[in-house]
Amino acid sequence: MSDTQNITIFAAMKHIRNFCIIAHIDHGKSTLADRLLERTNTIQVTEGQMLDDMDLERERGITIKSHAIQMEYVRDGERYTLNLIDTPGHVDFSYEVSRSIAACEGALLVVDATQGVQAQTISNLYMAIDHDLEIIPVVNKCDMPNAMPDEVEDEIIDLLGCKREEIIRASGKTGQGVDDILNAVVNRIPCPTGDESAPLQALIFDSVFNSFRGIIAYFKIVNGSIRKGDNVVFINTGKEYNADEIGVLKMDMVPRTELHCGDVGYIVSGIKTATEVKVGDTITHVATASQTPAIAGFEEVKPMVFAGVYPIETEDFENLRASLEKLQLNDASLTFQPESSVALGFGFRCGFLGLLHMEIVQERLDREFNMDVITTVPNVSYLVYDKQGTCKEVHNPAGMPDPTLIDHIEEPYIHASVITNTNYIGPIMTLCLGKRGELIKQDFISGNRVEIQFHMPLGEIVIDFYDKLKSISKGYASFDYHQDGFRPSRLVKLDILLNGEPVDALSTLTHVDNSVDFGRRMCEKLKELLPRQQFDIAIQAAIGAKIIARETVKQVRKDVTAKCYGGDVSRKRKLLEKQKRGKKRMKQIGNVQVPQKAFLAVLKLD
Repeated sequence: MSDTQNITIFAAMKHIRNFCIIAHIDHGKSTLADRLLERTNTIQVTEGQMLDDMDLERERGITIKSHAIQMEYVRDGERYTLNLIDTPGHVDFSYEVSRSIAACEGALLVVDATQGVQAQTISNLYMAIDHDLEIIPVVNKCDMPNAMPDEVEDEIIDLLGCKREEIIRASGKTGQGVDDILNAVVNRIPCPTGDESAPLQALIFDSVFNSFRGIIAYFKIVNGSIRKGDNVVFINTGKEYNADEIGVLKMDMVPRTELHCGDVGYIVSGIKTATEVKVGDTITHVATASQTPAIAGFEEVKPMVFAGVYPIETEDFENLRASLEKLQLNDASLTFQPESSVALGFGFRCGFLGLLHMEIVQERLDREFNMDVITTVPNVSYLVYDKQGTCKEVHNPAGMPDPTLIDHIEEPYIHASVITNTNYIGPIMTLCLGKRGELIKQDFISGNRVEIQFHMPLGEIVIDFYDKLKSISKGYASFDYHQDGFRPSRLVKLDILLNGEPVDALSTLTHVDNSVDFGRRMCEKLKELLPRQQFDIAIQAAIGAKIIARETVKQVRKDVTAKCYGGDVSRKRKLLEKQKRGKKRMKQIGNVQVPQKAFLAVLKLD
């Protein structure tokens, strides 16, 4: 490449800015992104949250997927290319945020002027700081009548240590401060650094499945350049492809003949197999693959919650596998592996980042792939040590060894942070301590807001903790957590028996102190949900051979003696004895059908 070309490309790189928007859930990221798109004439905004293109995102009012889009901004006669990534705010989608941060040099930290700094704000900020991103603080929703911009700015200064004049006041609704944000992006976020003449290194940060074109990978070029038709290789998988089409990401994909160092774009190469594209992989040219290292520092996802996902129809097993593989392309935080259940047949053990993530995956399987599935009781992974000192990681209660062989069990703990109003400290502490939490410390942030930190077992928060927290704090508490190792714990396997037969899909691991109460409530809930049969159904909760709770679903009774009017009483007795023998035989061969809502019964236990 000539010196003139190098100078031209370097000048182009100086006009590229790659940045993302990070914030707590519902702080107005997507609405602010709409105003940026509108101001740069990228698209005509016809409805709210243009980047939230999934029906689920629009219905729930949350961002589930990161969305990358390129904008052109002209200032002082110079044209700048701004690559924006809008990210989710919920803790269950923090992996999406980490992938977006890996493809950026700067971030807009958006804080709601009516709510102030929240738990996920702090978590996302630390993630961005770890990647050495330039942070631009933005106080959003300043047009609201209950906005507190001065107090919120004080909180941001305490958090970041920045100057007050560096904080931008904005409104995603009215467009206030949008020009200030664009100028700050150009002035304060550094341009990409990289060597245009070096061998190609491009980081894959996302991918999507297209029925007609195969798998489309989204990437950021760290070094080198790529042209249409180049022979490329994905370093981690070792697969070689031809770059049939490359381009940049606007509202639609826009083809280009060449992309250079610092650009964010996509590649179409006719990939049909989902396992051949991994988020975090590195693309390079085949000719230079031997001397080009993979880009380091991209974290693998660590699932927090596990649940079994089974097709309702057994013959849909392979269709479910294909659907999960396609979904995994678009949601790299989803993990799965085959497993089987006596009650439900063949299915998959899936790993999720949280309960909302599990719910969204189940909904997307139904909407996008027409897959009707049954999801078992969610649980976390445990470390089980036998008496020889061997350690085994268990994701499923059915995989627990015999209790006589177990020396001890360790469960995962989290470091939890709750930010709330001081009025709710008492109920929140009662809730957390009731979930076997240990108070670490509490810090007053500003005014009447406080941050409380706990050590808690992860298994205690995966069911209903978040809902209860929002309820007792009237929605004013925000919650964030990260894993904090494993600790020994007195855990037991709780089995649910229907007419003496264990239903492995309803088995769960629980703390010994909670087991009797939990088993009793499970039995009571199942009694409400199981349809009545022509025989009694005994519902039992058991720990090993010990029954700790029992309920009975009474049989549907038919008055068989109604036709026996008059005559000797022995006629009635004979009929009743005949029915009694029939009921006994029916109970031996009868199957109890467990509805899907019964598997989710524990999620609603109070």
